Amino acid sequence: MGLVESIMNFSEGRRAGVIAAISEAIADVSGVQLLDVQSDSDHNRTVISFAGRADAVGEAAFQATKIAQQFINLDEQRGAHPRLGATDVVPFVPLGDTPMSECVALAREVGRRIGEELGIAVYLYEEAASRPERRNLADVRRGEYEAWRDSIGVDATRAPDFGPAVATSAGATVVGARQPLIAYNVYLNSGDVAIARRIANVVRHLGGGLRYVKALGLLVDGRAQISMNLVNYHGTPIHRVVELIRLEAARYGVSVGESEVIGLLPQDALFDAAEHYLQLNHFRRDQVLETKLRANPSPEAFQTDWLPTTTLRAFAAGSPVPGGGSATALAGALAASLGQMVANLTLGRKKYAAVEEQMRGALEHLESAARDLTQLARADSEAYAAVMTANKLPQNTPEQAAERDHAVQAATDHAARVPLRVVRLAVHVLADLAIVAQHGNPNARTDAQVGAYLAYAAAHGAALNVLVNVASLLDQAAQNELTAEVRELRAAADAGLAQIIG
Repeated sequence: MGLVESIMNFSEGRRAGVIAAISEAIADVSGVQLLDVQSDSDHNRTVISFAGRADAVGEAAFQATKIAQQFINLDEQRGAHPRLGATDVVPFVPLGDTPMSECVALAREVGRRIGEELGIAVYLYEEAASRPERRNLADVRRGEYEAWRDSIGVDATRAPDFGPAVATSAGATVVGARQPLIAYNVYLNSGDVAIARRIANVVRHLGGGLRYVKALGLLVDGRAQISMNLVNYHGTPIHRVVELIRLEAARYGVSVGESEVIGLLPQDALFDAAEHYLQLNHFRRDQVLETKLRANPSPEAFQTDWLPTTTLRAFAAGSPVPGGGSATALAGALAASLGQMVANLTLGRKKYAAVEEQMRGALEHLESAARDLTQLARADSEAYAAVMTANKLPQNTPEQAAERDHAVQAATDHAARVPLRVVRLAVHVLADLAIVAQHGNPNARTDAQVGAYLAYAAAHGAALNVLVNVASLLDQAAQNELTAEVRELRAAADAGLAQIIG
């Protein structure tokens, strides 16, 4: 299973004990990392961000919903933010190379569990939506809890995707899959909420405003606020949003007082804003001190032990893990790192201004691939260790034997899919290396070519690990599916290397 983030929204922002109980329910699930908890007493809302393996994130979302059901009563809850349920929204966001389809499947499974096991009405939205009119969260939540409570079981259009068509004090929960978004609020130096609503209508896409922006005008703590979701910060960056708000606010004789981000946001979104306001037309992301330090921790480390000797010793130790699967992932990460080097040696130089956009795109892809491949090196070792553990399970009774066989097959299937992700990423790395080799600084072309050989080795080496595990699967359909994909990816790797090396 791939890596997934969830950014759950709860209709409670005032009772610290309830918020702590929900947070603990998430943190207690193995394989999940709690990233951020933000509460707003005026909105009476808490946003909790966490990430991990898809199955673990799904379990954490279910357990958190269970706690929220116990402590949050929508008949008593009030706040500035629109809401439909105690656990109001449960989005699943793919990280790395996790496909959106995995988040869609996760949303539907978690939604089913919430409906069947907790008796809460569940509606699917965004990529997981069961019907077009439920894709937009605002459409699902229209009228909020009170309108839903009065119409559920009466209005057929309100029939939930999962769970009973019955109103309870926990309300309904909206579960879905989507791309990353930024929750961003702008405060005006005015208490006139009518102005905020007019500006929100101009800014939001549905009002004819900016693409990828959803906006509401609210009154929060006596101040007019434009509350927004930026659903594609590349298409509509933060600075463009705030500048349009400034322009519209001036029309009414008010100005922007401050703004805030709710939850987490990608680092690149802030870099984009810095480049715009500081007019850094030839800025490179590796000019940020902390970025450079992360890439090369210290001069002393580089001079005395710049090779990862502890990693090399681990491979040489004679134990089954780490093994060839982890080595292929690291080879792919090295390939992506060499591609980054070539891109960074190209960006910011006047003679390569014409290929700046291509280099930035390739660099972004290669940075992401290097991170994911590094994580997959560990994941491959863990997957193989899980197979060995499953094989050692007792089989003294027919029940034990059946349980062991099921565990072995599940672990083997996972052990095949981890290196498959390495193959996919290695092929993507080859495509980006082709761009930097062709258009990048020619003085570093051989580095791109070395990277190509490494990515090629990663793709074919990881493919071997996929096939050796596939051979042990009893599920013939899975065997055929994985074997066919490996065949296609190997051919793509061959073509990718040929394009770069010639």
